[in-house]
Amino acid sequence: MEITFLGTGTSQGVPVIACNCKVCNSTNKKDNRLRSSVILKTDDKIIAIDAGPDFRQQMLKENVKALDAILITHGHKDHVGGLDDVRAFNYRQKKPMDVFASKTHQVDIKREFFYAFEENTYPGVPKINLNVVDNKPFKIGSIKIIPIKAKHYKTEVLGYRIGDFTYITDANYISVKEKDKITGSKIIVLNALRKEKHISHFNLNEAVELLKELKPEKAYLTHISHLMGLHDEVSKELPSFIELAYDGLRINLK
Repeated sequence: MEITFLGTGTSQGVPVIACNCKVCNSTNKKDNRLRSSVILKTDDKIIAIDAGPDFRQQMLKENVKALDAILITHGHKDHVGGLDDVRAFNYRQKKPMDVFASKTHQVDIKREFFYAFEENTYPGVPKINLNVVDNKPFKIGSIKIIPIKAKHYKTEVLGYRIGDFTYITDANYISVKEKDKITGSKIIVLNALRKEKHISHFNLNEAVELLKELKPEKAYLTHISHLMGLHDEVSKELPSFIELAYDGLRINLK
């Protein structure tokens, strides 16, 4: 399985146009982040996790010409705002896009993209086939996917384990029962917003401590705001098995 980080950033923080900090002015491409998302490629399937407002740009940047499904972690705009652009895949693949989300998150999607779900839709609207994710394993083709419940303050979010790969973003609490689903993952991707404590996201220290507990072979931090600091400087502070992810990073997991 090949894993590509389409984006590792967040909408949190001051927009670049209004910010004069060293991160927003950095010439290091690893400090230039689109909204968090990954794409997974197996022998027979291509699956994205989340489709934020940068979805179209990310697909073009990575030259993604086919997509079988999108897994949704939760219904916040920075994770579903690009679903309108699945219409390009509708046109190319001649079928609706399979989108997997919990019942609650489907309500958010239907509210945001109401025009795609009307009884008499306007020609050219995105075609989305919503599939319900509850807290039990399911398959896309031959690929087994294990949902992992987490809390984003009071909002329930879903992480996903696919083989030895686990992806969790926008969380600040994971129960012991749900941690058991993660245990044994070779690669874990976990959100870490900034160094200071936050009401709804793991901060850097919290993410590191959780990853030490879970003990993957390798871990990557995502959903990083500009308040975290420069990529190269923060990287020096991390344990050897943890790295800051960056847009365009590719990992091959056998």
